[in-house]
Amino acid sequence: MKKFTLLTRCRQGQKRRRATAVVEFAVVLPLLMTMLLGIIEFGYVFMIRQTLQHAAREGCRLAILQTSVNPYTNVSARITDAMSPTGLNTYSVTMTHASAGDPTETIVLSVPYDDVSLVGGYFGFDGGTLKGSCTMRKEGT
Repeated sequence: MKKFTLLTRCRQGQKRRRATAVVEFAVVLPLLMTMLLGIIEFGYVFMIRQTLQHAAREGCRLAILQTSVNPYTNVSARITDAMSPTGLNTYSVTMTHASAGDPTETIVLSVPYDDVSLVGGYFGFDGGTLKGSCTMRKEGT
């Protein structure tokens, strides 16, 4: 009889341990998922920011050339080609053209953060813009 009660107590103890593990998992899971989503969100936003910077640099490299026949149409096409892998169509381009007093070409690309965010305002950051810019000296001036 003693042996039977010891076995029953051990089995009940195992069930309690399993239940405790399930409760702990239920408490920790939201924290782990939030951290995972934060890492994914940060990585995606960082990739978009780098793509904006790359596209601005590519456009600026083309804008500073004197040999280009229609430079600003070609610049827009180059920027579109550089941005196409991201799938974003909502970016805005600002070009500052070279003049005699300021021989630099500046291109600034910007995207609203809300268009880029994967999880919306979940992490508390609403609004704002991501920007990439490049300034280069025009050839021959």
